[in-house]
Amino acid sequence: MNKETTDRAPAPSPERSGARPPERTEPASSRPEIDAFLTQVNALGPATASGGRGRLVFALDATMSRQPTWDKACLLQAEMFREAATVGGLDIQLVYYRGLAECRASPWITGPDRLGHLMSHIECRGGHTQIGKILSHARRENDKAKIGALVFVGDAMEESLDELCAGAGELGLRNIPAFMFQEGYDPVCEQAFREVARLTRGAYCRFAPGAAHELAELLRAAAAYAAGGMKALTDLKERRSTGAVRLIEQLK
Repeated sequence: MNKETTDRAPAPSPERSGARPPERTEPASSRPEIDAFLTQVNALGPATASGGRGRLVFALDATMSRQPTWDKACLLQAEMFREAATVGGLDIQLVYYRGLAECRASPWITGPDRLGHLMSHIECRGGHTQIGKILSHARRENDKAKIGALVFVGDAMEESLDELCAGAGELGLRNIPAFMFQEGYDPVCEQAFREVARLTRGAYCRFAPGAAHELAELLRAAAAYAAGGMKALTDLKERRSTGAVRLIEQLK
């Protein structure tokens, strides 16, 4: 993998640590939120030119707390390729951060076997979030060649919200929707992810911790949109994908 050449992010502020209140009791299922999320995608325009392959930046938090979800994503990533293949295909670039300042991007990948092999050799490491670097990377990649969407999966935010909003605004100006998928119930993370989604005219959704089936639905829906725009997403919804329903609802 190639080391991503990004500016070092400033040290995270302690007040933005996003620690979950241990006494908080959470709902057992995030299904209603997933359904609402997928009905949000209707307002988006086409993600790709007619007849072209889609391009999707698939970004994940690879800090230590993410290892169980990383392992699930290794298995689920093939769903994105399979769904996109029905509407023309998809190129995916994996981007992840971990440790104190490590943020890396893979080459563009055209098949699930290669991406799955790549992900299986990456171990999560402790460190702070670097979401700002993800947003900046997506902007630079789009300046080289149009990308259909950014998908980000994480469970925390430890950066300046103002700086993330500035980066999200740059994506919004370039018509790059960010699909922000939050695992769990951290309120600081939720506020940041919702704002990034709003500024990019993308969508936000939370899925229950460990709910691999919910994450799979969301990834399939995002891949369908990146590969074929709203038509592909609507077709997926008609096949009774709850992930597509939630995205379309938010993108209205």
